Amino acid sequence: MRRLRRPEPRRAEQRRTRRRRAADTLLAAATASVLALTASGCVTVHGERELIPAATQAEAEQALKDFTVAFNKADKAYDPALDAERVTGPLGEINQAGLKSRQVTSPGGNKEHQPLELTDAKFVIPRKAGWPRWFVADTDSNRDTDQGAGDNRWVLVFLKGSASQLWEVAYLSILTPDEVPAFKTDAGFAVPVAPDTADLAVAPEALGERYAAFLKDGQPGPFAAGPHTTEWRAERQKAANRPGLVTQYVDQPESRGDFAPLGLATEDGGALVFFATRYFERQTAAPGYRPKVGPDVKALLTGEIKSTVTKRWVSSQSVLVKPAGTTADGVVVVGRLQGVTAAEGS
Repeated sequence: MRRLRRPEPRRAEQRRTRRRRAADTLLAAATASVLALTASGCVTVHGERELIPAATQAEAEQALKDFTVAFNKADKAYDPALDAERVTGPLGEINQAGLKSRQVTSPGGNKEHQPLELTDAKFVIPRKAGWPRWFVADTDSNRDTDQGAGDNRWVLVFLKGSASQLWEVAYLSILTPDEVPAFKTDAGFAVPVAPDTADLAVAPEALGERYAAFLKDGQPGPFAAGPHTTEWRAERQKAANRPGLVTQYVDQPESRGDFAPLGLATEDGGALVFFATRYFERQTAAPGYRPKVGPDVKALLTGEIKSTVTKRWVSSQSVLVKPAGTTADGVVVVGRLQGVTAAEGS
């Protein structure tokens, strides 16, 4: 039987030395790679778990610029395709339907176009984990009729569903400077509120349903009196029964996809929340008559108006929600933007 020879001490030592050198080489290479990644900023961060800023200041500024450029092109040409990639959610549906309508009523474009200018931008950027990510731009607009210190603020909510998507504006609210609250911050960043939080008088995810219920029955609830609540109901009731014409309203909450409510905590313990609803306005004329519609609605009309026309609206609201435990007026609606998105005759 052949005996296995034990390696000579010198050869064994040489092998161990070669292994150590190989390991040292691999370690050095790995260390160099990490240092290179760190220096270039290319470290992988798991956004599904880590709290990271939704955008950098530079990203936010560029998103606002890109939106404004696209909006102006679309408004000048009355072509919804020109800003379709820069709007989404409730604003997107309102914007696209409006441009589609004007494309029919003014096929030559907007002869009275004045470029939109959004200046004095203040960016409110939260930190959050995962997608979607979003931030708020609080801006001054040249579209206000009043000039000077009392100008309204255009508050835009930018939304991005994934790293490969563009920043799009989902909500637009036009507020007075006093209606824009002081936001709570953590490490210099805004604090988002969870849709189901119990820290507010009404959780963001419940606002659409509660608002639709209030507009239907008017029962006392969390909504403070004002132009978008009690006065809006009164206007509807006044229009409900006119000679020869009956108008009915059906409101529905909407929170799917890019219509989801979004909120930021405020310094007073409450939150500024943006949410959306849909509603149907059905007008029925007396026998022998037809409801009348303007050219903007007619451009979106399907079917033939014989005795009834049903308009479909999208409405977006911005509300100041007070902390949990507030017994009355827990939700103040400070802004509402709405538009007809479709119409059907029968």
